[in-house]
Amino acid sequence: MLEINTPLINTQWLEDHLGNDSLVLLDSSVEPVVPGFNSVNGNGNFAAIPGARRFDYDQVVCRPNSSLPHMLPTKELFQDEVRKLGVNKETTIIVYDDVGLYASPRAWWMFRAMGHQQVAVLNGGLPKWLKEDRDVVGEYSNPEPGDFEADLDDNFFCDFEIVLKALYEPNCQVLDARSAARFKGIDPEPRPGVRAGHMPNAKNLPFTDLLAGGELRSVQELNEIFTGLTTKNNKVITTCGSGITACILTLAANVAGYKNLAVYDGSWAEWGLPGKLPVTVD
Repeated sequence: MLEINTPLINTQWLEDHLGNDSLVLLDSSVEPVVPGFNSVNGNGNFAAIPGARRFDYDQVVCRPNSSLPHMLPTKELFQDEVRKLGVNKETTIIVYDDVGLYASPRAWWMFRAMGHQQVAVLNGGLPKWLKEDRDVVGEYSNPEPGDFEADLDDNFFCDFEIVLKALYEPNCQVLDARSAARFKGIDPEPRPGVRAGHMPNAKNLPFTDLLAGGELRSVQELNEIFTGLTTKNNKVITTCGSGITACILTLAANVAGYKNLAVYDGSWAEWGLPGKLPVTVD
């Protein structure tokens, strides 16, 4: 078994271990909706890192018939779909995306929520891999089914009721990964019918502040950022527009040594709907 003890690996490590039978590589790309972030795949272009399989949590490995985007599915659905990708109980999983560091942290957090510890994110993703002129292929791998077993821990993702309570607890901090303009209610939300603004007592940490050149910033830089917002004794709940970039905050916090972490799965796509959930505009 190939063991990793970090949530983040680099391209050289991946190339050195690509041939390992215990390793499974998953492309977890989702089309970006944030201005300035673009996929290297698309418009007739496609490349995959050799051996990669497609982990589509936007359309496949998600809760069916939900009015909210890419919500975490049941452990049964997750297990069935992941087995189709040739993932076993002892597999070491590396997730990446075609933007750099955008959609892959959510895939990492999903596997962690489902009880799989041996999973990490490729820092810089496919763009960095291509920039370094490493080998790519033109199609995904088609593996034999695996024996993966899911064991859901409900503490990894939380619902609006938990968030609503946490907003007023001194030992909890909600961090919002959206842009400052969306957080303040200056820019409208991209989803129709969703209110502008933010949760009371939440703090804004745009996910872009945690990135440099498509990669996660250094541990020292991350610690400096988080120290100004919360403490390692607090529970940190992250939120964003739909539960994707919130996981970038969660990954960064984990790398910086924060352990009590959760992601609000519905995020602003749910909270911002017309209703009784409180919204503040600066």
